[in-house]
Amino acid sequence: MTLKIIARTALIAATLASTATVALAANISGAGATFPFPIYAKWADTYKKTTGTGINYQSIGSGGGIKQIKAATVTFGATDAPLKEKELQEAGLEQWPMVMGGIVPVVNLDGIKSGDITLDGATLAQIFLGTIKSWNDPAIAKLNPGAKLPDQAIAVVHRSDGSGTTFNFTNYLSKVSPDWKAKVGENTAVEWPGGIGAKGNEGVANNVANTKGSVGYVEYAYAKQNNLTFTKMINKDGKTVSPTVPAFQAAAASADWANAPGFYQILTDEPGAESWPLTAATFILMHKQPKDAAASGEALKFFDWAFTNGAKDAEALDYIPMPDKVVTLIRKAIETDIKGADGKPVMPMGK
Repeated sequence: MTLKIIARTALIAATLASTATVALAANISGAGATFPFPIYAKWADTYKKTTGTGINYQSIGSGGGIKQIKAATVTFGATDAPLKEKELQEAGLEQWPMVMGGIVPVVNLDGIKSGDITLDGATLAQIFLGTIKSWNDPAIAKLNPGAKLPDQAIAVVHRSDGSGTTFNFTNYLSKVSPDWKAKVGENTAVEWPGGIGAKGNEGVANNVANTKGSVGYVEYAYAKQNNLTFTKMINKDGKTVSPTVPAFQAAAASADWANAPGFYQILTDEPGAESWPLTAATFILMHKQPKDAAASGEALKFFDWAFTNGAKDAEALDYIPMPDKVVTLIRKAIETDIKGADGKPVMPMGK
């Protein structure tokens, strides 16, 4: 399992690294969230083959991406924890959602396959608080009558870096558990009550894969591609659901992007019988008045291309493409707000 994860990560890194020469020539660089890394890597590879232009994206976590774009050391930043309007205005940044997906609890238990175990938010919170310490705890057993739960200590694995995945995960736990909200709260980085820290979705996936009795949280593509065992969840409507694209779509269906300043939307614990409770969007950040308008224009060409041509690849990796009507809103905002020194749009979108 370790070799498979390492090999896959190395392959993706090599794919992006192969674009470095072109990327450096055009100075197109990005950094941030690990949540969308599989799809950004796929898009970058296809885009280079199609256009000859490379995108150098570093998967360092949302916190790092926000810091780097604010410091203008990259052309674009990426975050799963969207910035609110005030912070965007203060930093002179434009923000938009690029794609959506799901976060899933993953476990490593002998004899347990994906979907064999169901958890609810309150129980998940108690596990990560350290209050529930064993897999055969009565709270877990009550949710899983008939399941062969081992008398085994739970090893919690969490992110060690500033992470939008952590923001969405802790946001959800804060909504469903007053105890979690009071003791830990929500943020890209929190004071974890205990457990093993790991960097990136890749690090959490690797640690869970190699730690018996463990539980962690990762973006669904990492769970699926690395054959990790995911749990079912009980959603806000009290229905047991599996992590699937339709379940992610159901959670995202009620999002009112048109009336969200800076496209700020949190998609956790959404109502609906079919909604997956840990659904999230991932966002791009760029300066409204970039220092390097040429590089910004090339980056925007890539994003414009991805909106037009990237849906099939996104769906293949179990992400949800942004709806067409939302893409229209995004393109209009980008063309209106991101301008060069001459006051003209850096990149006419959707042309």
